[in-house]
Amino acid sequence: MSSLVRLSNAPLVRNLVNHSLRSARLISSSQKNRDAATIDVTKKAAASSSGAAASSVGTGRNWVSYGFDRKDETNDRSAMNASFFFTVTLCLVLGSAYWAYVPDPQLQDWAQREAYLELRRREAAGLEPISKDFVDPAQIVLPSDEELGNTEIVI
Repeated sequence: MSSLVRLSNAPLVRNLVNHSLRSARLISSSQKNRDAATIDVTKKAAASSSGAAASSVGTGRNWVSYGFDRKDETNDRSAMNASFFFTVTLCLVLGSAYWAYVPDPQLQDWAQREAYLELRRREAAGLEPISKDFVDPAQIVLPSDEELGNTEIVI
């Protein structure tokens, strides 16, 4: 969100581009008598950078921008409050509430409740919890001993 607020300020984007073009650092490791490399900056670029630095100071107080608006403290603080409100309140709080109260999509809770009800019904009727004749034995087709051969049968 801070990127969108910053990109809406065209002079700020222009200053960033100009700053990135003139902040080239040339490093020379062959001569030890130079402490730092320098680059020639035109007077116009130097004047605009000092003007931008003076305007970014703002009100003169010890104000540090949150990154939403580097020139106006009120807009910067409002954008920060709005973004944190939307992030924390809407995403975390309402998202967590939605996730906690969303219905069971795979119906696992329903299946467990139905199993308990069926067990209670079978116990009240005096039946076994699971009948050994759940499937009619006449419908099951098993292979003969010749078809099984030497296959190991594990029970």
